[in-house]
Amino acid sequence: MKARRSIPLALLLACACEVTAQDELPQPDEILQSVQEWVRDNLDGQALDELGVDKDRVQQFLTEVRRQFQGTYVYDLGALRGTATQLLPVLRQFDETRPYAVWLETHLDYFDVARELRREAKAAPEKSLPSPLPNPSPQLERSVWIRELKHRSPPAQAERHAARLKDIFAAEKLPPELIWVAEVESSFDPTARSPAGAAGLFQLMPLTARSLNLSISLPDERLQPEKSARAAAKYLRRLYGRFGDWRLALAAYNAGETRVENLLRQEKGRTFDAIAARLPAETQMFVPKVEATLRKREGLTLAELKMPNG
Repeated sequence: MKARRSIPLALLLACACEVTAQDELPQPDEILQSVQEWVRDNLDGQALDELGVDKDRVQQFLTEVRRQFQGTYVYDLGALRGTATQLLPVLRQFDETRPYAVWLETHLDYFDVARELRREAKAAPEKSLPSPLPNPSPQLERSVWIRELKHRSPPAQAERHAARLKDIFAAEKLPPELIWVAEVESSFDPTARSPAGAAGLFQLMPLTARSLNLSISLPDERLQPEKSARAAAKYLRRLYGRFGDWRLALAAYNAGETRVENLLRQEKGRTFDAIAARLPAETQMFVPKVEATLRKREGLTLAELKMPNG
């Protein structure tokens, strides 16, 4: 089943998102308006009825997921799980939205982990719980992510891409084990697109891609695995050189360099843990998920990563 109009959602979102996610994120209003207009004009009402979902609910979910990911309260993500599960079949039904289904499915575990973190916080042996609950500690998030991924197999497309991507990362003087960022970002599916406009294995935003000499017009080189990997490796190497710490580098990759620098200055901190609670909820989840994925796939911690010689 295809959408009734030929305007691709990917183009619509790209026009609304000429700002780097890896740098400072825009206000979501224009993005959400574009998404909502596309949903209203293009999704087949009869098809949605058959799937038990109405257009208003699609619009509300797209608005809410964007808002909650960029908010700072991790626990709120858990409330999105049920709607996300119900809307995935809708996104899979249309050519224009299938890449967004890939992105959403990759991030379903953010909602699951948020629920688990809330359960653990409420089970803590304290006489009275503050209201609202303070954000979970980074230490707790790391332990919950390790449990979440304990029995998870690599994504189906990982075997196809992993060896070549490791060669590219090593050639760019980056620890090759960091290719598993692609599992966290896209499940190694190069077609993945986020509601914010990021695309490809490593979810690069338009301005970031252009700054790394990738084309985002036809063809969109972010969708080409090797070019996306080379650009991501260059960017991660630059961030590590700037912050000297992999957790901070990954936080900057996800939330923006300036945001991380400003928070470090405001908090007079030097570590990810010192600023985690003030980062976007997505970033608070992203960094420990990368750590847990690296531990699961390579048996390494971020601190144990070694730069290639040369």
